[in-house]
Formats: sequence, C-alpha cells, structure tokens
Amino acid sequence: MKLHHIGLVVAELEIGVRYCRETLGLSRFSEPVLDPLQRVHICFAYDEAGICYELIAPAGEDCPVSQALRTRHNLLNHLAYEVADIAMAAERLRGQRHLPLGPSQPAIAFGGAQVQFFLSPLGHIVELIQHTHDS
Repeated sequence: MKLHHIGLVVAELEIGVRYCRETLGLSRFSEPVLDPLQRVHICFAYDEAGICYELIAPAGEDCPVSQALRTRHNLLNHLAYEVADIAMAAERLRGQRHLPLGPSQPAIAFGGAQVQFFLSPLGHIVELIQHTHDS
C-alpha cells in the first residue's frame, strides 16, 4: 500500500484552505469537488514534500463527516492508501481485524476509481483507493 493522502474534516472548505495557507504554508490546491455519493465537498492541498491533504467538508447535515464535526472527534479523519487490487487489499485488512464501513464505491474526486473505508483496530479510518493507470 502506498500512502495517498491524509484526510482532514473541516466545517467549510474555505476554512480548511485558509488554515493550510496561513498555518502550514501550503500554496498548491485543487479545484473543489462535490461528491454526491459521499455527500461531501473535497479539496486537495499539497506541500513541498509531496504530501497530499484532503480537506473534507459536509454537503449536508446527514453526511458521514457531520458526526465528526459535531463531536470534534476524528477530525484528523483517515489515512488513504492507493492499492493495485482493492478487493485483495480489503480482504487483507479484514483479516487484520479492520471493520468495513460500507462497500466499495466510485469516488468523483478520483475519477470514479473505487474507494472503501475501514475502521482499524487502533480506532482510525483507513481508506483504500483502487489504483488507476492515470494516477
């Protein structure tokens, strides 16, 4: 598995972008994306070392990140890994006591590539992203 990004939940993308600019000194950002399947707005930020941060803001009250914002838990939300075979990687994680948080599904932010989320035995979320030849 190859680290793809670190997911940060923010109330609004503009707040996250401002934080990344002013506090982390980041200057490279993607265009915002609405993912209706995940029910979130997403923007990617990149540092000089190539680390990618995914800023995730709710697209409604009932989206998956709303609970994190309400409780202020899991705001450093997930570690995402690009994998060559999502089914094989998912099976491996299940064998290592990671609990699937739902089935794999396409993600707009990754050009329709399949993604799947798991709760690790340590309590953080792991996202798998199916590698595509374009990325």
